Amino acid sequence: MSTLMVILEAALGNLGAALGAAITVVGAALGIGRIGSAAMEAIARQPEAAGDIRSNMIVAAALIEGAAFFAIVVCMLILFMG
Repeated sequence: MSTLMVILEAALGNLGAALGAAITVVGAALGIGRIGSAAMEAIARQPEAAGDIRSNMIVAAALIEGAAFFAIVVCMLILFMG
C-alpha cells in the first residue's frame, strides 16, 4: 500500500468519527427540545400534574443525554485510538 492510501484511510476514519459525533449531538438536541416542548404543552393542559410531568421529562432527558454521551465517547475512541 502506498503512503497516500494509508493517509487517506486515516483521514476518512477521522471524518467518519467526527460526523458520527455531530449527528449524535444534533439528534440529542432535537430529542431534548421535543421533550421540553411536549412537557410544556402537557403542563399547560393540566397544571395540577406539573410535578409528575417535570420529573418524567427530566428522566427522559437524562436518558437521551446518557446515550448521546456514550456515542460521543465511542467516536472519540475511534478518533484517538484508531
